[in-house]
Amino acid sequence: MFDTLTASVVAFAAAALVITLAGSQLARVADELADRTGLGEAMFGVLLLAGATSLPDFAATLSAALDARPELAMSNIMGSMAVNLVFLGIADMLYRQANLEHAAASPAILMLAALLIVLLSLPLLAMAMPPVSTFGVHPVTPLITLGYLYGLHLVRGTQEKPMWFPRPTRQTVRDRPAPYAREGLAAAWGRFVALAALTALAGWILMEAAKGISDQAGLSDTLVGGLLTALATSSPELVTTIAAIRHGSLTLGVSNIFGTNCFNMLVVATADIGYPGGSIYHDIAPLQMTWALVCILMTAILLMGMLKREVFGIARIGFESALMLAVYALAVAVVVAAA
Repeated sequence: MFDTLTASVVAFAAAALVITLAGSQLARVADELADRTGLGEAMFGVLLLAGATSLPDFAATLSAALDARPELAMSNIMGSMAVNLVFLGIADMLYRQANLEHAAASPAILMLAALLIVLLSLPLLAMAMPPVSTFGVHPVTPLITLGYLYGLHLVRGTQEKPMWFPRPTRQTVRDRPAPYAREGLAAAWGRFVALAALTALAGWILMEAAKGISDQAGLSDTLVGGLLTALATSSPELVTTIAAIRHGSLTLGVSNIFGTNCFNMLVVATADIGYPGGSIYHDIAPLQMTWALVCILMTAILLMGMLKREVFGIARIGFESALMLAVYALAVAVVVAAA
């Protein structure tokens, strides 16, 4: 699509900027719609905001899969999920009132974290299984979709009828409706859909530019996908999470990250369906699944942090955030060295 390295870099930067700017507006519209629709921050973050902020990942990953570039497709989506979890660590550092995982504790978010670990395990099982497929689709792919849908049912049930409650403290921030603009509900939905569509288009352009950068600069698809495009396509999650937390919508911010990562597992399933060479899981190097293992480890660390609910850690940063950032830095070093 882009003939020169300069054109690819310019297009990549422009698309990343559009994704960032549109994502910053999505958080405000999402918080308003969460209150006005009665879904609440947790479910809106999981069902709609997560899907909207995942659209750049969806467009970029599907573009690479259809172009028969499995390394680029899988490294992008798996790298994006790892980056999203890092964003929670960054958000924890920016939220100074308490440890973010303490303040935003809720049964629904814990269920989301557990669901993510289950879904991330399925592609690893697919890689370990024999290279079988039906119409080019691995049997694990529909299991990912079914697991996601049943997981949403569990999350909704956990929110509506929780069997246990986190102990409230002075630092706990509950989901409470906030004042919103007096525009019509249809207009708010229109803004949300327009911003989501804009981020999706930018995500597709970004991946096309990334392909050009990879080819023209001689970089490996693993490196470009796992680091460059993963960071760029994940920028909506960063800006929406930070914007939500600054707006006082902690549940929306945290559920957006976990919900986005769970939704991204549907993107993995879509990549397998769209990949023309059979099952995508068996056409990628084992290094690609490093990101899946790292995501499982980081999610488990966060889950322990949410259960412990440390109010303040060293330098007012939770132990789980510090561990998570260290794990990601080590993973990046391994991928760079291996690529």
